[in-house]
Amino acid sequence: MACFWGCKKDAKIDLGDNGYLGGEIINPNTRFVTISKDHTLLDTILLDQNNRFLYKITPVKPGLYTFSHGGEIQMVFLEPNDSIMFRLNTIDFDESLVYTGIGAKENNYLINMFIENEHINHNILKFSQASPEVFQKKLDSIRTEQSEKFSAFNSKYTTSALFKKIALANIDYNYYALKELYPFTFYGNSELKNLESLPKNFYDYRAKINYNDDALKDYFPYYMFLRYHFNNIALQKHFKHSNDSIFNPKSLDYNLDKLELVDSLVSNDSIKNYWLNYYALRYINSTNNLTDCDTYLNSFLDKSSSKTNNTYLTNLIASLKKLRPGSELPNTIVTNKDNEELHIHDFIKHPTVIYFWSFNMKNHFTESHKKVQELMQKYPEIDFIAMNIDKDDKQWLSFLKQYKYGLDNEFHFKNPEISRQAMALNSIHRVMLITKNKTIVNSNSNMFSKTFEEELLGLINQ
Repeated sequence: MACFWGCKKDAKIDLGDNGYLGGEIINPNTRFVTISKDHTLLDTILLDQNNRFLYKITPVKPGLYTFSHGGEIQMVFLEPNDSIMFRLNTIDFDESLVYTGIGAKENNYLINMFIENEHINHNILKFSQASPEVFQKKLDSIRTEQSEKFSAFNSKYTTSALFKKIALANIDYNYYALKELYPFTFYGNSELKNLESLPKNFYDYRAKINYNDDALKDYFPYYMFLRYHFNNIALQKHFKHSNDSIFNPKSLDYNLDKLELVDSLVSNDSIKNYWLNYYALRYINSTNNLTDCDTYLNSFLDKSSSKTNNTYLTNLIASLKKLRPGSELPNTIVTNKDNEELHIHDFIKHPTVIYFWSFNMKNHFTESHKKVQELMQKYPEIDFIAMNIDKDDKQWLSFLKQYKYGLDNEFHFKNPEISRQAMALNSIHRVMLITKNKTIVNSNSNMFSKTFEEELLGLINQ
């Protein structure tokens, strides 16, 4: 490792088809990083005593890789013979990220573009209240400025065709995504008449969209565009064959339209299966109508070619049916702060709220625990139980101690995969309300919803 940390940043090392990715993490949240490509985990790498790691990729498949630490995720562009090192501080994850080594100039360009787009997307909201013509003019000026910056970078450095493709996609797809989102921010709850009032050429770029771009399938701008795009065109399709004139995002027909559009527009199996699964999980997590879930599942299975996704979704809906109000809470095995094994029924003696967390989703972890601290003061009659869902049976405790949370109401699934299936945990945001008799009042609540405290009052009166 010494060579890679000590070498000059542009020193050429003949690695053949291989490459290296390493880094130093200041203020680490966990003792490891993960590296993935194409939605597949390549490896989990431990940090050394200096909070550094080095990982050899053999061989390097040119393109975008994902690294994750403590719930934060970022991408890195790798080609054969690259030896890239990065340094970051978890307190300011993206803004502190700097690359050195072979391949650094491309990645520093991309991270700067990522941060710039974050600022643009935040500030563009005030222009979202402007007319379509004013909004279009503002977006066009941003796109022109970014294109000029890329031209200057491209003139200064020699880069590959694949990098140029990804850099240009960054500019184009962020631009497209904001246009797809515009009707929902300008008009609010979109109505048919509002969509029809957009300029006729507002979505002209759609004619040249590649829905099957394998090189971009994991890339955030492309991902965000497709997400907003499918939502938008499904709404237009929905209005054509329904009697609705106002947008209902939980409508079964609207969500079936999304599946139909993904199926008809995407032929790449990996991309198609990803989006079918993405929308299926979002829909199932948003509805308590299990009859509609059966209809939805039949449509999903007709289109998905992923046996893994098909089995998971089928089992998920079967588990949800066992979690209807009035059903008994699954008596899964957990461990406590002393590593003692317990059944979950052993410590439910009062009205209880069970919420879930993972150290891979730090923001949700901190926000949910903060919210529960407030609720515990207001509702002392209720026990609030936090359940860690991660596979690591030791890291969860050190994570809690790092944030100085009390451990008495903290538990960990002994067998996470089995327990997550029994609890139908397709979303970390799911909250369960349980009576003192271990029966379910609501298995799919949300502590951040406006009606949650009303549910808590109802739970107390059970």
